[in-house]
Amino acid sequence: MTADTNHRDQPAVNTYRGRFAPSPTGPLHFGSLVAAVGSYLDARHHHGEWLVRIEDIDPPREVPGATEAILRTIEQFGMQWDGPVVYQSRRKSYYESALETLHRCGAVYDCACSRREIADSAVHGVAGPVYPGTCRNGMPPGRKARSLRVVVNDSPLVVHDRLQGRLQHSLHEQTGDFIVRRADRLVAYQLAVVVDDAEQGITHVVRGADLLDSTPRQVHLQQLLGYARPDYTHLPVAVNLAGEKLSKQTRARHIEAGNPTATLRDALEFLRQPLPEEPQQASLDELWQWAIAHWAPDSIPRRRSLPAPAAWLDDAAPA
Repeated sequence: MTADTNHRDQPAVNTYRGRFAPSPTGPLHFGSLVAAVGSYLDARHHHGEWLVRIEDIDPPREVPGATEAILRTIEQFGMQWDGPVVYQSRRKSYYESALETLHRCGAVYDCACSRREIADSAVHGVAGPVYPGTCRNGMPPGRKARSLRVVVNDSPLVVHDRLQGRLQHSLHEQTGDFIVRRADRLVAYQLAVVVDDAEQGITHVVRGADLLDSTPRQVHLQQLLGYARPDYTHLPVAVNLAGEKLSKQTRARHIEAGNPTATLRDALEFLRQPLPEEPQQASLDELWQWAIAHWAPDSIPRRRSLPAPAAWLDDAAPA
């Protein structure tokens, strides 16, 4: 596989282009595999392209070797991506160009506030404390800029999700002016993902519902930057018995390639997808062919989360 060639690669008109964009914070677990499977099936069922993008713009959270482990797992499960793997860490020029555009249209401003200051003076929203706009009209005297924020307004923003339905969101009330460049000078996820989806010509985003509340912020940036809005589908996330999303923090068991066919069956059952007769007898290729041909997103529960299979709840679970 080749690395990102750092060029604009737009698809032909009326084509489907999806993507899977994991962060290299560890190997894939069952919940992240479900997101990969769902996005892959949707793309292939529509005879579209499926890209892989490694979202490695947050070095403090990255785990050495995680990128290679993720790509190896994807290959071992029989998912074939189109084009080169894209690495966000190699796309900083795109993000800087987007920030320049936001500067030119007066949509961003410097902010001197620390997290503690915001937490002490703000109400709680979907993404944590709602920024009260302290520096919107200029930083207090003697303060230095820490982050860069984008201006939001109080107009309701509506997103129509193919699975979760209509989402109406007030950024002014739920997040306030949000960060697009962090205090450590790293570009924020919300901006990077919007720029990458636009530059790669992504037409459909199928991902976990844990990112549903991020979507209005991304749509706001798309509007400011003049980007097209992809079609969104947010799949239920896999949760443990306490209702917590499977993750490294909740000791979610890593995906192992010892029996990918059985794991794929688990993912399809989690998504309430039809299985062939005698699914235990199907090979990995046969299971993929069946699943692509019979992909039924309407069968997926319209919920933000679903219980994970018992075997995938923690590291102590049997393989």
